[in-house]
Amino acid sequence: MVRFTVLASGSKGNATVVSGGRSRILVDAGLSCRELFRRMKLVGEEPETLDAIVITHEHSDHVAGLAVTARRLGIPVYFTEGTHRAWMRWLTPRRQMTYAQWMEQCRKQAAERQAETETAECDAVCEQEEGEEGLEPAAEELAATSEPEAADDPDRVPSRKEEPTWLPSVEYFQAGKPFEIGDIAISPFTIPHDAADPVGFVFHAAGVRMALATDLGYIPPNVKAQLKGVDLLLLESNHDLEMLRDGPYPWSVKQRVLSRVGHLSNEAAADFLENGYDGQAAYVILAHLSESNNLPELARVTAERALKGYACLLANRLLLAQQNEPLASIYF
Repeated sequence: MVRFTVLASGSKGNATVVSGGRSRILVDAGLSCRELFRRMKLVGEEPETLDAIVITHEHSDHVAGLAVTARRLGIPVYFTEGTHRAWMRWLTPRRQMTYAQWMEQCRKQAAERQAETETAECDAVCEQEEGEEGLEPAAEELAATSEPEAADDPDRVPSRKEEPTWLPSVEYFQAGKPFEIGDIAISPFTIPHDAADPVGFVFHAAGVRMALATDLGYIPPNVKAQLKGVDLLLLESNHDLEMLRDGPYPWSVKQRVLSRVGHLSNEAAADFLENGYDGQAAYVILAHLSESNNLPELARVTAERALKGYACLLANRLLLAQQNEPLASIYF
């Protein structure tokens, strides 16, 4: 049995569960661990059965709950190398400082090095005077009475405060190079978005092909090629152009969303569905709808108008993924 469940989709968090055969993977972890588990249980998915997490890109609405979820379940996380590096930089930002603060830091570091040198010289003189024999009992006594350091315990999991980027296991993949997680074959493909190395996915399990393409400013030829011949298509329909232009976002943010590395509008998604899509999917899911710059009814009407030319009654059942509750699971 193949199952596709959108737990959340939107600017506040994205997560989807893909199940095929004996394997289950979580695509993005943009909600808190607690909320991810709650939504999984609502739709009959057990978090403990997840085999891995795969990540599209490092923006917070796709990775906010990643570290805690992976640690809690003890499962590997699959990234591109560029996305993993960007995620680590995001969790460990460098603090900016003035020139005066930098000079003071350099002065303190120099003083510490000088103190260490003087201490080492003093210890060497003391060892020479006292001899090794006199020092051995003290060392043995110290070893007998001291507790082992927690950091020396190989089974100890570091806390998020100690090491926010620690994960049980990290696996790298590359766009354009398929890989497998258990019974699910995964084909990652590059998408145009303002992230380090963003990707979409086509999942293949038990003869069923499911495509996920969100967070892309436009649909280039390589993405169009990946979205052909799929049984399920999850496609971004982020904003209505007029609502975005008249909406509350600052102009700089509006420019980003409208750019070729931003997000797909209802009109852009509809243009693909009308002119670039092969009409073969049993289900078309509109995803990543903006709560500020879109309405579900607008997204639906625009997509339905584009799909009206496809005569197949068994295909193109149109669904809308939501931000605040999971979409009912789709079975094949």
